[in-house]
Amino acid sequence: MKQKTDVGVVVPFPERPCSDRHCPFHGFSKLRGRIFTGEVVKDVFHSTATIQFTRQHFIPKFERYEKRRTRIKAHVPPCFSVKKGDTITIMETRPISKTKNFVAIEVAKK
Repeated sequence: MKQKTDVGVVVPFPERPCSDRHCPFHGFSKLRGRIFTGEVVKDVFHSTATIQFTRQHFIPKFERYEKRRTRIKAHVPPCFSVKKGDTITIMETRPISKTKNFVAIEVAKK
């Protein structure tokens, strides 16, 4: 497959090549929409990782904030190697499966 030089976001290009069609760097996947950074909490699925990050939700009645967590499933191409505890950046793409709408674009080791 042909390598893309620009994916629309300023992120480092992965060192390892891959032949995954859903990879935004080596495949045909286009990126759009939202960008999230979170911690990998599950990596037991095939090319899928579950990312978790916390956010604050305002409760008007008590005029306070509470912590909530968001979990998102993301596709991880073979050119990235992730394991539980790593921090990764994901970006929205077209639906890859029923629950996967995001793909990994950067990995920051723990």
